[in-house]
Amino acid sequence: MKGLGTLINVVTVLAGSGLGLWLGARLAPRTREVLTGGLGVVTVLIGLDMARETANILIVLGSVLLGGLVGSALALEARLDALGRAVERALRSARTGPAAVAAGVEAEPRPAEVAAAGPPGRRSATRHPVPGAATTAGEEAGRPPARPGPAEAAAAADGTVARGFIAASLPFCVGPMTFLGSIQDGLTGDYQLLAVKAALDGFASLAMAPALGAGVALAAVTVLVVQGGLTMLAGVLSPLVEPAMLQELTAAGGALVVMIGLGLLEIKRLPVADFLPALGFAPLIAALVAR
Repeated sequence: MKGLGTLINVVTVLAGSGLGLWLGARLAPRTREVLTGGLGVVTVLIGLDMARETANILIVLGSVLLGGLVGSALALEARLDALGRAVERALRSARTGPAAVAAGVEAEPRPAEVAAAGPPGRRSATRHPVPGAATTAGEEAGRPPARPGPAEAAAAADGTVARGFIAASLPFCVGPMTFLGSIQDGLTGDYQLLAVKAALDGFASLAMAPALGAGVALAAVTVLVVQGGLTMLAGVLSPLVEPAMLQELTAAGGALVVMIGLGLLEIKRLPVADFLPALGFAPLIAALVAR
């Protein structure tokens, strides 16, 4: 069933976020490291199995080398990272205002307060009222300032949800495994790569939710829209792809999946996004060889 990989991914993000909110920080970093290593091994095995689909290893070699040349010349990895940062900045700027203030951005002190505090480095242990400076009854009585009201608390919570949503959406949707898995699922209905990605995203949600809150769970919507859209697009284009072209596309994708697995195992981190053009060269070379 095409699209099943994306649905699994959505479920794991929701489940991981919920479990993370419930467990808090009780999951040991060592445990997460071990589980990520296991997923890295499985990812390498999937990549090797995909690479075995090739009928001519020279096609895979040529497509990976050409893809790497073009991708590095275009700086795809750097551009993808820059795109993610630009989206994050745009979304964060849209959240400025009351939420940012309530989330911890202090207002500038009033001139009367600066005068009362004295020059930098020398502050009185007791505050003295200054003519013209507004004080509350609580301050005059030595009581702590009043707690934020419902509006301020809601704004702070809203800002936290936005931060969690942004921080989770980008790594879940901007990456080579998203593109490779969606293409494979859309063209062939094989969702095993997206299933591995779903497991990774689930553990990432589990780790992020205690610090970033419920906004991490909302990233499941981004996964559904972006990943599901790519899968549907690949499905629409599947009638145009001949079996031999699909065979070499799968094999070249397997080479990239092995690169991802090596990164998860911390053996060698390669700029996988720079090799994405190989997915275009592989079916093209296969079509030329068939002629």
